[in-house]
Amino acid sequence: MDHYDSHHTNDYMQPEDDWDRDLLLDPAWEKQQRKTFTAWCNSHLRKAGTQIENIDEDFRDGLKLMLLLEVISGERLPKPERGKMRVHRISNVNKALDFIASKGVKLVSIGAEEIVDGNAKMTLGMIWTIILRFAIQDISVEETSAKEGLLLWCQRKTAPYKNVNIQNFHISWKDGLGFCALIHRHRPELIDYGKLRKDDPYTNLNTAFDVAERFLDIPKMLDAEDIVGTARPDEKAIMTYVSSFYHAFSGAQKAETAANRICKVLAVNQENEQLMEDYERLASDLLEWIRRTIPWLENRAPENTMQAMQQKLEDFRDYRRLHKPPKVQEKCQLEINFNTLQTKLRLSNRPAFMPSEGKMVSDINNAWGGLEQAEKGYEEWLLNEIRRLERLDHLAEKFRQKASIHESWTDGKESMLQKRDYETASLSEIKALLKKHEAFESDLAAHQDRVEQIAAIAQELNELDYYDSPSVNARCQKICDQWDNLGVLTQKRREALEKTEKLLETIDQLYLEYAKRAAPFNNWMEGAMEDLQDTFIVHTIEEIQGLSMAHEQFKATLPEADKERQAILGIHNEVMKIAQTYHVNMSGTNPYSTISTQEINSKWDRVSLIHFLYFSIQSYAFY
Repeated sequence: MDHYDSHHTNDYMQPEDDWDRDLLLDPAWEKQQRKTFTAWCNSHLRKAGTQIENIDEDFRDGLKLMLLLEVISGERLPKPERGKMRVHRISNVNKALDFIASKGVKLVSIGAEEIVDGNAKMTLGMIWTIILRFAIQDISVEETSAKEGLLLWCQRKTAPYKNVNIQNFHISWKDGLGFCALIHRHRPELIDYGKLRKDDPYTNLNTAFDVAERFLDIPKMLDAEDIVGTARPDEKAIMTYVSSFYHAFSGAQKAETAANRICKVLAVNQENEQLMEDYERLASDLLEWIRRTIPWLENRAPENTMQAMQQKLEDFRDYRRLHKPPKVQEKCQLEINFNTLQTKLRLSNRPAFMPSEGKMVSDINNAWGGLEQAEKGYEEWLLNEIRRLERLDHLAEKFRQKASIHESWTDGKESMLQKRDYETASLSEIKALLKKHEAFESDLAAHQDRVEQIAAIAQELNELDYYDSPSVNARCQKICDQWDNLGVLTQKRREALEKTEKLLETIDQLYLEYAKRAAPFNNWMEGAMEDLQDTFIVHTIEEIQGLSMAHEQFKATLPEADKERQAILGIHNEVMKIAQTYHVNMSGTNPYSTISTQEINSKWDRVSLIHFLYFSIQSYAFY
């Protein structure tokens, strides 16, 4: 993928930069490109027994796109996803785009999401990039390549023809004579060029298109109406179609060149011995290089850091760019030398050349196949490892961020849950604390997802063999343990708050009951004291007897009154018992009554004393 640097890469990538500057396709050009690119794709896909109908729809799942790349490159792509979901489609298209990028192609503003979404501009741009890389880039004519090489080839082939002046890939082809000249130059029996007229472009274009399709196996990629009816035909569509002529005719030209080369070699019979020595030497050197290189390519020792893996990738690129190309040339030269030598020997009626054991062309091809296999596996491993480390770095950073956020949130929460502020709180304060605790429980539940996410990320990091898993696991375990403890402390605090609330509510009810009974009892005692202290002036025995009877009636109420007093004191004692048993802070007073037990006992003692004095005076008066 790194062979294509220097002027080759810059030349064939230049039109792609032009593509990005065409923010919106001209409708006429888009129509031409759709037809041309679709036909070009189908000319290759039919080799795999399939085709496309709608170029921006049929590549959306990535399956036919991957198949197209396999057909035109002769290489296997990663196994595609067969799911129907968007994520599967994006994965397949990304595999195709990664493969294109691996061939040294810089994909400008073309993303998998746009292809999956059926973005016409991006899809056409992607296909144009593929055409440039696999159909145009490798064209080489007289030290020019790609677009310039193709243009020079057209100029050289059409130079002898009148009314043909190829200067570009748009208006120079509008009259159709350029296409007809290319066909006539290579297959003069297919077209009667002398009968063609420059002022009849429709006939010229349709003649060229039909002949190319019938006899040259070049599918019809353009419409005469589109070319003639457009002020400037689409350059990319014309280049794509013309490149098909180049590839159709270049095979025969290459075969002719090879034959000439063999003839020249055969003319120099004295070089046979030198060729044999050169073959043995090149074969030995090449096999030794392969023997040393394969173990390096088979080394799958992973690295812990992205920087280290990037260095391995860079070393691999250097191998592809600097070390392997000369060996490819040596291998090709070795095969050429071997074939040339055998031909010369055969024509000279000499015995065929038999290389030393293990140095046959088949032996070298087998060794080279092993090298290619190891290289492919190493590249796949490198890319997978880099993706794994990228994923790991992303996950590790995500883990750290989420863990930090969670730890910041939990800071001080355990101390807060262990506070015993409820022990000195009033009932209203307890209810407020319960409301606050309920809000905290809701907040705690909301953070459950984050804890689960942290645990899931830690698990994934372990599954992906993250080098710093021990520290991740320790931090995750600490978070989980703290989370469990928070849950326990939260439940304990709720139970304590609810228990305290229940106790304070019981005390509150007792306070209210106390107030309801203490108030009338206090009023009764104050009334009794007033009555007993009131001065009576009596003159007759009957008045004394009446007063004595009233006092007897009051005396009869004292046992019941004492029971009521004991009951009121019992309520107070119950409150004290609850407070003492459950350690309830009783710093406050009864909110419903200002009458204390001391006041009740004091007044009761006074009532008893006054009653006793009154009874003594009454008895004296009676006697």
